[in-house]
Amino acid sequence: MTALHEVVPASQGVDHQPYTYVRKELVEPDWRRFPGWSHVTDAQWRDAQWQRVNCVKNAKQLRKIMGDLLGEHFYDELAADQAQLATMSMLLPPQMLNTMAPTAAPEDFTEAFLADPVRRYMMPVRSDRDPEWPSHPHSERDSLHEAEMWVVEGLTHRYPTKVLAELVSTCPQYCGHCTRMDLVGNSTPQVQKHKLQLKPVDRQDRMIDYLKRTPGVRDVVVSGGDVANVPWPQLESFLMRLLDIDTVRDVRLATKALAGLPQHWLQPRVVEGLERVARTASRRGVNLAIHTHVNHAQSVTPLVAEAARTALEVGVRDVRNQGVLMKGVNATPNDLLDLCFALQGEANILPYYFYMCDMIPNAEHWRVAVWEAQALQHAIMGYLPGYATPRIVCDVPYVGKRWVHQLAEYDRELGISYWTKNYRTGIELADPEALDRRYPYYDPISTLGETGQAWWSAKA
Repeated sequence: MTALHEVVPASQGVDHQPYTYVRKELVEPDWRRFPGWSHVTDAQWRDAQWQRVNCVKNAKQLRKIMGDLLGEHFYDELAADQAQLATMSMLLPPQMLNTMAPTAAPEDFTEAFLADPVRRYMMPVRSDRDPEWPSHPHSERDSLHEAEMWVVEGLTHRYPTKVLAELVSTCPQYCGHCTRMDLVGNSTPQVQKHKLQLKPVDRQDRMIDYLKRTPGVRDVVVSGGDVANVPWPQLESFLMRLLDIDTVRDVRLATKALAGLPQHWLQPRVVEGLERVARTASRRGVNLAIHTHVNHAQSVTPLVAEAARTALEVGVRDVRNQGVLMKGVNATPNDLLDLCFALQGEANILPYYFYMCDMIPNAEHWRVAVWEAQALQHAIMGYLPGYATPRIVCDVPYVGKRWVHQLAEYDRELGISYWTKNYRTGIELADPEALDRRYPYYDPISTLGETGQAWWSAKA
């Protein structure tokens, strides 16, 4: 018998952990491996305007960059997806495209590109989608009902003390799984997008007026779209007006561009302006943070780290990551931990949340079941510092963010979980049953057994 204090030799027991941490140096992939960028200089690559001008918006531009690297099968699949299934139009900055298949040999490039995790969510093709259930029967364009909770155009008052301010309906890049696909980006053959109607200055005036009249709101997420698409003088002016409201204590800037277009956040005029905002926030005791959106370790490059550290150096309190949990992208313990260590250890970006992918149309191939998310949360515990261990959350319609273990009831056979909440959204203030009601959420049907799938087939 082995005493409790004895160390068992590796040869006599398990000789490894489920996950082994190895520090990995961040690498900027060589964009010159693409024929269309073989002449691009370092100075051009670091230039935000060059990045924006050279975004990839269609297959013709992609062909020009790729040369003969991608086979015709890929372009056929891409065209089919855009015509039949895509909810977001294509928009990829060179920085984002360059993180796809970063080490693939030319002769294996098409296969590697198809399998690439960043490609899977930034440039989906038809064969990615679930052939039987591309959409869940309960999927919705505005799956979180944010527009229903607008108190003025673009200002969602969903939580008692927090609001979401959508300043713009565009981004520097469009993610295939975008939760705001109802509003953000260009229309596609499947989705005629809604549009913001007010002029930006009028919309911002109404937002500020509401916040002045609503002292119970202390936390403002400034988003869109992406704040990187708001002209800096306009964004700085709005932020300074927010900081003038003494009841606002937290301001968060939401920008995937920190990862997809870090060059934007390294421009001298933006850095200088961010420092002015950060110093003002510090003087007034307001917590200013940047929230970005990175889904795979490949996207964490030296430029991304430089942009994050620059923001911290000029006084931003925190840079945090809100990723989305997606099959084929990051829904394994190793992928999540690799990403978190790259963020936390190499780029000073705090792993904060991983959201389960929302129930928007044509997203079933990305979504995971609640029990799968629970298993992933369990698997990543204990490796990262506690403050840097991300929470995996389910954003339940009409409820809000809930840790995946907070459900009230779970029918695994039918894939229906039920959730409760402890506050009313802005549209339920007069609803006496809001706090007693159980709100349903649905697993992807493909994750169910035969009985569950048959039930949904009959119901559909």
